[in-house]
Amino acid sequence: MSAHDIPPFWVVIPAAGIGSRMRADRPKQYLQLAGKTILEHTLDCFLDHPRLRGLVLSLAADDPYWPALPCAADTRIRRAEGGAERADSVLAGLLRLRELGAQADDWVLVHDAARPNLARGDLDLLLGELAGDPVGGLLAVPARDTLKRAGADGRVAETVDRSLIWQAYTPQMFRLAELQGALVGALAAGAAVTDEASALEWAGQAPKLVEGRADNLKITRPEDLEWLRQHWAHKH
Repeated sequence: MSAHDIPPFWVVIPAAGIGSRMRADRPKQYLQLAGKTILEHTLDCFLDHPRLRGLVLSLAADDPYWPALPCAADTRIRRAEGGAERADSVLAGLLRLRELGAQADDWVLVHDAARPNLARGDLDLLLGELAGDPVGGLLAVPARDTLKRAGADGRVAETVDRSLIWQAYTPQMFRLAELQGALVGALAAGAAVTDEASALEWAGQAPKLVEGRADNLKITRPEDLEWLRQHWAHKH
């Protein structure tokens, strides 16, 4: 894939959450991984990309950790004030992009703050696959394990056909105005918006699944961070 096949893009990273499942003394994106914070590694996935137009980080208003990081001085990174839920933080980021000159049909990638192991090859694959797509889409991984649907009693109700099931990862890539409209509408309707694709689905669209690497791991529990530390120790 040549560079001219990859469209220019903006990035929004919602990072206002506290990550309570990590049982740590600070939000999980500020935990250490290979000499830097998780968030710094996540930002590094994008900052050296030649097609990056700009990046907005949605942070809690009283976040005391971000200003202490060296990359807080990077002029390519702008702050927005995050909200109570992920969708609120993403919307704040989109509004900030508008202020920075982003246009309605510009591509925006939304990526998890605690997903620091995004491979450059996966990022370019997503950008290239969706460059001409009318909807947009997301990195995802087909389910590998046998899947069970549980009953209310905690017992197996049925085995689910895993060939139809994918795990949704990030980045998720949509046009700015379409994503903004879908998020606003879904929130107003009280729909469950667990990721950006679910808002587009609520709006009647069918985002494209782009198969990525399974090690594009989101850190949600202590064992996830430990796995990445060991993985990176071998890799680096």
